[in-house]
Amino acid sequence: MRGSVPGLVSPHPIGQQLPAMYLEDDFAQRFTAGLDEVLAPILLTLDCLDAYFDLALAPPDFLDWLAGWVAAPLDGDGPPEVRRELVRRAVEVHRWRGTARGVALAVRVATGATVEITDSGGVTWSATPTDAPPPDEVPEVRIRVPGYVDEALVRQVVASAVPAHVRVTLETQP
Repeated sequence: MRGSVPGLVSPHPIGQQLPAMYLEDDFAQRFTAGLDEVLAPILLTLDCLDAYFDLALAPPDFLDWLAGWVAAPLDGDGPPEVRRELVRRAVEVHRWRGTARGVALAVRVATGATVEITDSGGVTWSATPTDAPPPDEVPEVRIRVPGYVDEALVRQVVASAVPAHVRVTLETQP
């Protein structure tokens, strides 16, 4: 996280803004210099606050904080470009969560791989409430990924994107 930066100069030294009688007072200047050292990182952060919210420029630790705001599952050890893309696409991934399209999008954003998804799908309904209930079928999603993709990462992403009652079969292609 943000901390003190050795040798950082304040853009607005407090000692220079004091009344004239304190400009040559050694104690007042040393005291305000200490305040400047504490406030300089805060002032400089506020001066470029817009860059913190730009995903292309945000510092890595702030990127992790932004990911928490959009519920993007970030791995702190991943490459910065992948982490930035996960945060950038988080809202779109959440919009399609629980659908075949959402699973494919989540895996593609997290791994960069194009996946093939087969969904058992299907919906049953009845115009009359007295009809027999639909048969109990366990929904299944079959996912095919290229062999170079990290299987553990794919399983983690799929687990967060697929409804809990859906059975998932992951196939790795050579």
